[in-house]
Parts: sequence; structure tokens; C-alpha cells
Amino acid sequence: MPVEGIGKEVSTMLEFIRNDEGQGLVEYALIIAVIAIAVIVAMIFLKGQIQNIFSNIGNNLT
Repeated sequence: MPVEGIGKEVSTMLEFIRNDEGQGLVEYALIIAVIAIAVIVAMIFLKGQIQNIFSNIGNNLT
């Protein structure tokens, strides 16, 4: 690799590091993942109460 080509490669690498396209999408995906995990954990801990609520609704409808 010639020495004069190093400057161009370094500037290309720095440009790649500074590029933040798609960052917002990743942040939204992480937020959705955290919310989904929280909902799943809540459903696991509240399983019995949720079953009772739906049983009561079903009994009232019949």
C-alpha cells in the first residue's frame, strides 16, 4: 500500500464513522424492544389476574 493512499483511506473511515443515517430507526427499534419485553414480563407476573378478568367478561357475556 503506498503511503500517499493512507490519507484517503483515513478520511473515508472518518466519514463512515461520522455517518449517522439510520440511527433514528435503530433507536426506535430499541425502544419498541424494551416496551415489548416490559409487556411480556408484566403479563407473566399478572397471568392469574388477566385470566380472571377475561373469565369474568366471558361469564357476563353468556
